[in-house]
Amino acid sequence: MVSLMSLWLPILLSAVAVFFVSFIVHMLLPYHRTDYAKIPAEDEVMAALARFDVPPGEYMFPHASDPSAMKDPAYVEKRSKGPAWIVAVMPTGMPGMGKFLGQWFIYSLIVSLFAAYLASRALAPGAAAGEVFRFTATVAFLGYGLALIHDSIWFYRRWSTTFKSLFDALLYGAATAAVFVWMWPQ
Repeated sequence: MVSLMSLWLPILLSAVAVFFVSFIVHMLLPYHRTDYAKIPAEDEVMAALARFDVPPGEYMFPHASDPSAMKDPAYVEKRSKGPAWIVAVMPTGMPGMGKFLGQWFIYSLIVSLFAAYLASRALAPGAAAGEVFRFTATVAFLGYGLALIHDSIWFYRRWSTTFKSLFDALLYGAATAAVFVWMWPQ
């Protein structure tokens, strides 16, 4: 068993590594540029919705407050007639990336912390590099990727977008594992 405190530096550096891999994936590589489609008649739709001043949040319409409301003939008619949307409303104006990047880094630290914790309980000092890689990459992949499948199952996210994000999770897991292999205590 390895002391979790002895892994503070690989936890930190693996989060930094993931941060840079994420930068490459989202800023330099083109494969995420098709994750979102442009809505038809964008200007008209934006103008029509702007007058309602909907606060930021997640919305579904038509909306049923509970499963029994989904059987109400009025709801069924609305749903059948359409449109039916699940939408995330963002604040107006250009977003400040600092908050998002800070939250992403904290999330990466948390994933690395869990990878370190589980590896520290399962592996001894001087463990084989392949074991360290396998263990930490698997945990990191789980942390970055599996919950994304949920959105394709329930919320109509395109499977192609989810598969691209799972590929990203694989890269993040490999980056995390590479740092842990490099810095695993002897």
